[in-house]
Amino acid sequence: MPITTEKDIKSALESVELPYLGVNPVAAGLPLNIAVDDAGIEVELQVGFPVGGCATELTGPMADALGGLVEGNVSVKLTQKVVAHEVQSTLTPLPGVKNIIAVASGKGGVGKSTIAVNLALALKVDGARVGMLDADIYGPSQARMLDSEDEQPVSKDGKRFEPIESHGIYMISAGNLFGNDQPAVWRGPMATRALTQLALDTNWPDLDYLIVDMPPGTGDIQLTLSQKIPVAGAVIVTTPQDIALLDARKGYQMFDKVNVAVLGVVENMSVFVCPHCGESTHLFGEGGGADMAGDYELPLLGQVPLSLDIRAEADAGNPSVIANPDGTAAQEYFRIARNTAARLSLRKKDYKKAFPKIVVE
Repeated sequence: MPITTEKDIKSALESVELPYLGVNPVAAGLPLNIAVDDAGIEVELQVGFPVGGCATELTGPMADALGGLVEGNVSVKLTQKVVAHEVQSTLTPLPGVKNIIAVASGKGGVGKSTIAVNLALALKVDGARVGMLDADIYGPSQARMLDSEDEQPVSKDGKRFEPIESHGIYMISAGNLFGNDQPAVWRGPMATRALTQLALDTNWPDLDYLIVDMPPGTGDIQLTLSQKIPVAGAVIVTTPQDIALLDARKGYQMFDKVNVAVLGVVENMSVFVCPHCGESTHLFGEGGGADMAGDYELPLLGQVPLSLDIRAEADAGNPSVIANPDGTAAQEYFRIARNTAARLSLRKKDYKKAFPKIVVE
């Protein structure tokens, strides 16, 4: 067999479209370390998203492609390094928080908060350090979903909050500040100030991702988020229903206008599978999320079924990723999380923090 060169190895790797990234490792610009000797080939790649639960999915196809080059052993190893990515041009990432991902919908009732909490938990299970900011000031859900309703954030200095830790992620929500039945009877400016304080005046630990559960709509809070909070990317949640899609498209247009990258679309409640007979029924229509993703040249990050278990697990403060990690719904949440983080890893890195601010006196 002829001598295998680095060029041969890269050529073989170019034939492999990696799951979640959607491109081959060479086109993705992944850092490669290649070693070739009489014993075989050893390749080490560094990816920019957590791969704790999907490493074999990524290394297997690459090892298969390299297997035809040598008679010896083929070893493909992955390391992961999550870095900060580009945000709005006038802002810089929060101290210690590498990437903020907004989970949004134009319309309420599409299951956005359930998607957000399972996205956060899936990233954590895969090996990332994750936080959750509940930006829905009027209708907070994350305190219930993360089983922290009875906890209140403390302030050691009277100025900044300490986040609450639950299920291994760090979170804060207006639901932790008010009683269960106590509404936030606030005008828009008060709500936006509350969001700003929760985001900027919380002592977040070092995080790879801070997931922001956005309220529905395109109003004051969304505008505040785009102007004051550095967002690396957004995820749009919709159901297949035409009415929901109309508002989801408005949500996409809003992020586009404020220069926040949309990482993809999640179609929630995509199909109902009868627990008794197994028949699938598209209660809210079929293919709407895929159509929207195609229209805007975005990836369809995942399609979550309509399930009683998903609702019950979230209401009990034990979301599907934690309650039943091997279940169908949880596996789809893992796919959504990996698609989201992988797509973000392909975006421009944020180099603004690498250069010191020079002051001439």
